[in-house]
Amino acid sequence: MDYRQRTLQTEVSCTGIGLHSGAKAGLTLKPAPPDTGICFIRKDLPGRPEIPANSDSVVDTVLSTTIGRNGVTVSTVEHLLAALFGLGIDNVRVEVDGPEVPIMDGSSAPFVFLIKTAGIREQKDLKEFLVIRKKFRVEDGNRSITIHPSRELKISYTIDFDHPLLKNQTHALRFSGGDFVREISKARTFGFLKDIQFLRDSGMALGASLDNAIAIDEFRILNEDGLRYPDEFVRHKILDFLGDLAILGCPVIGNFVIQKSGHFLNQVMIKDLMKSQKHWRMCTFKNKEDVAVNKVRLPAFGGLEPAAV
Repeated sequence: MDYRQRTLQTEVSCTGIGLHSGAKAGLTLKPAPPDTGICFIRKDLPGRPEIPANSDSVVDTVLSTTIGRNGVTVSTVEHLLAALFGLGIDNVRVEVDGPEVPIMDGSSAPFVFLIKTAGIREQKDLKEFLVIRKKFRVEDGNRSITIHPSRELKISYTIDFDHPLLKNQTHALRFSGGDFVREISKARTFGFLKDIQFLRDSGMALGASLDNAIAIDEFRILNEDGLRYPDEFVRHKILDFLGDLAILGCPVIGNFVIQKSGHFLNQVMIKDLMKSQKHWRMCTFKNKEDVAVNKVRLPAFGGLEPAAV
């Protein structure tokens, strides 16, 4: 069982382009001590300013999640954060050489590969888990996130776009590391061809291509290789949600039922939930007996490489 905090065995790097900026983007993941959390460092700027990945740092949620501090920002962090969450990485320093994380292929799979290449190391300190105690709900028109108490982390997500390929898709995930890697991590971001010129005129999606996104016209998918999953669209929304959930800084034990949410409502949910302490409690677990007494099932993150702590 995954009681203890995790970091990387060694540092690892990759380069790509920014989805919205279209500029070359690189990052390096480095091991970090216990209780560091996930911290982004803009190594291209004087003083190498740091931005912790927490809810206080979220400054924008238009088409991606952007974190910032003192005017310094890093955008499109959600796919990397989803990979870190899915593999149970608690502590890591993320050095970026520009204002955007590289989009890679539009999913979390390249970041999962990167993390596994570096290796995962268990640390001495215990993980904290946020355990949902009471039903919690946020709404925004016909969009909603409801969290129920549960013995384990479960996510059920429904999307319903006004498009024949994206109407009323639902996918449910009972969380374990293997399930995330196999069922969610490869799902790519997607966009509509009719929107691309408007986005580019607005300074967004400048790096978007068929190599890093699923493109959809009025009736069909434009990517020659088609979809990786029959319901890849809703699976990607779960991926985005996990990346936003990582902003909490700890794993969650609860049942999330999500209707047509996005980055904005995801972050509203996180901020409102953290303010309402009657709905949750923080727990650590030392052994199987601790887990049994609390009647929970810990997420099985997988991917751990044996190493000294």
